[in-house]
Amino acid sequence: MSTTDSSTSTTAIEDKFAVVETLYRYAAGLDLRDKDLLASAFADDAVADFGPATKKAGQEYPPVEGRETIAAALSASLGHLDTTHSVSNPRVSLDGDRANLEAIVACQHLPREDHSRHVLMTNRYDVELVRNGDVWLIQHVTVDNAWTEGDPTVLAGI
Repeated sequence: MSTTDSSTSTTAIEDKFAVVETLYRYAAGLDLRDKDLLASAFADDAVADFGPATKKAGQEYPPVEGRETIAAALSASLGHLDTTHSVSNPRVSLDGDRANLEAIVACQHLPREDHSRHVLMTNRYDVELVRNGDVWLIQHVTVDNAWTEGDPTVLAGI
């Protein structure tokens, strides 16, 4: 058996870690307000669909296409907030230069000027990734909300 054929081979383990690291870059980019770090998690032609999650929060957020457009849209929509995004329970499946990642992301949002209000969303992420050289990039991400606690109007800047 070749070391690349097994899901527990060194190469597969390294790839699985690198796939999860992509979602960590995304989360850190949001929390650090680092648009370049956030963009580094996405492929040029990526699609981000937050619609299932935002609909449950009473908002419409159409799918966003393109690395720079996604980074700009997320930076703008969260710009008035202090956030923490915590990634847990990642499950990765590999298929050559493609991967699928399912994870839970707990997202705490507080108005930058009023930390007495918050909304905590725990979301399910379904992420399709592609390998680009030595890094993995998000090709398509769909975010659905599992549960929410707090004041969802915080997201709208109300």
